Amino acid sequence: MNPTTTIAVRAARAAGRVISRYSERLDAIKIETKKRNDFVSEVDRAAEREIISTIRAAFPDHAIIAEESGVHKGNDYQWIIDPLDGTTNYLHGFPQYAVSIALRFRGELTVAVVYDPSRDELFHASKGEGAYLDDRRIRVTQKKGLEGALLGTGIPFRDLTHADAYFGMMRDLIVDTAGVRRPGSAALDFAYVAAGRLDGFWELGLAPWDFAAGALLVKEAGGMVTDIAGGERYLESGNVLAGGPHLHHFLVDRVKPYLNENLTF
Repeated sequence: MNPTTTIAVRAARAAGRVISRYSERLDAIKIETKKRNDFVSEVDRAAEREIISTIRAAFPDHAIIAEESGVHKGNDYQWIIDPLDGTTNYLHGFPQYAVSIALRFRGELTVAVVYDPSRDELFHASKGEGAYLDDRRIRVTQKKGLEGALLGTGIPFRDLTHADAYFGMMRDLIVDTAGVRRPGSAALDFAYVAAGRLDGFWELGLAPWDFAAGALLVKEAGGMVTDIAGGERYLESGNVLAGGPHLHHFLVDRVKPYLNENLTF
């Protein structure tokens, strides 16, 4: 593990300790509504402070974009942070949430860490060095098509602009697959694709901090990540497809009838 990834792991574990400590008193946590169906808690903010403090101690000149505190200016290195992906799950005691930390250098993702404190599972990757679950190398599955594939997704719940297109995609993907799962944490969904627990994943309207780390995990595990039309602008659009190299092409073809200029831009 290179030194930069080591710092990301340290920051993720520090945030995980905060999250676990608060989980013992969920009924006392202060919660605010950012917008419809979008919540932030004192846990999110406390975990984010731990991450930023750890990164700043090692790399004071690096830039940061964090879900709760926004943009912190710096040099060409930019950390992309979601301190608690799956806040709604967490607040309900539903154990599917994670810390997500990625590093981007001049537009290219170079480090990824997704940490699940409830299971103490650490997914990490460094560009060109593969993807790992703790100390074990992980790989995407080699599904040749949709038959028997298990897919992950995220159902639109904040912005319903593309709901019709999304549910059309879901209907057509369910037909030939083993099923679709919606656990509620995109960071973990991507990590599960990288680890072969899911064969593929798609979602519309994600923010960069939701899946920047997950995208590098999938790529380093031998998979493909694109925007919904099969292009490279997934971090910009937030409309994303991920999966093994063979399955990915089938996903692109299956969602194609539901694309429009607002989804592909």
